[in-house]
Amino acid sequence: MEKVVIIGSGPAGWTAALYTARAQLAPLVLTGKQPGGLLTTTSIVENFPGFPEGVDGYELMTRMQKQAERFGARTSFGVVEAADFSKKPFVLTVDGEKVEAETVIIATGASHKHLGVPGEHELENKGTTYCATCDGALPMFRNQPLVVVGGGDSACEEAMYLTRFGSTVYLVHRRDSLRASKIMAERTLSNPKIKPIWDSAVLEVLDVKQDKVTGVRLKNLKTNEETVLPCAGLFVAIGHVPNTDLFKPAIKTDENGFIVPQEGTMTNIPGVFVAGDCADHVYRQAITAAGVGCAAAIDAERYLAAENQ
Repeated sequence: MEKVVIIGSGPAGWTAALYTARAQLAPLVLTGKQPGGLLTTTSIVENFPGFPEGVDGYELMTRMQKQAERFGARTSFGVVEAADFSKKPFVLTVDGEKVEAETVIIATGASHKHLGVPGEHELENKGTTYCATCDGALPMFRNQPLVVVGGGDSACEEAMYLTRFGSTVYLVHRRDSLRASKIMAERTLSNPKIKPIWDSAVLEVLDVKQDKVTGVRLKNLKTNEETVLPCAGLFVAIGHVPNTDLFKPAIKTDENGFIVPQEGTMTNIPGVFVAGDCADHVYRQAITAAGVGCAAAIDAERYLAAENQ
């Protein structure tokens, strides 16, 4: 039986693994379908402390993994298919095999909502991105027209952030008004570098043949008119989907599926902890995920110590 099983291998998962490994708990890390998490889809991470020149997202996750493994963390490239938290020890089904655990740290992260249009997937990291804070400062976007898709607070925050780098930021939204909070909407629309494009949806991301984003094809949802808007970058900000379906209804989540911690990082089930983007709909940064991964590890260590007194 495992003392600690960590589900997920992003910044939260590997930080939790590092701390529990140094506490001599020999954690087992289940990587899931995407080892390293969403950060591995980001080309250059420039805002993680300790890397003044920036670091490739995949390299950062690989370094975290090696650091945790150095102290005794074990890695399994398995996918959790089921989780039974109804009794102790907890039972996880991993690729058909049963794994028993005294404690579990859920660090499964969240997935970006995608537009699902032609060119979007093909041009990801080539001008199509899902995080302005992560990628907005890259040279390819400097002094270039940029497009943000969305109408909520996240989209407004992305657009505001991109005004530091782009020449013009077009905010494309399906409605004729923003869904964002009033103060955020006012702040966004009063910025002279942000130009809203109402009642419109992206039909296609251009240009796959050039292997870089050169523009987007838009459709006005009221007139059905199609136009091409030249740009160097497309920032999709239509929300996140937490990877938590596997744990419902046993683990308490909010209306959007994000896990709700009850005390510290513990969920509503004692011995099951949570860290990272699957519980964070506000910050969604690698450094905040790592910080909570540390907290979850400490909480799990203290829980085990109390249980085994």
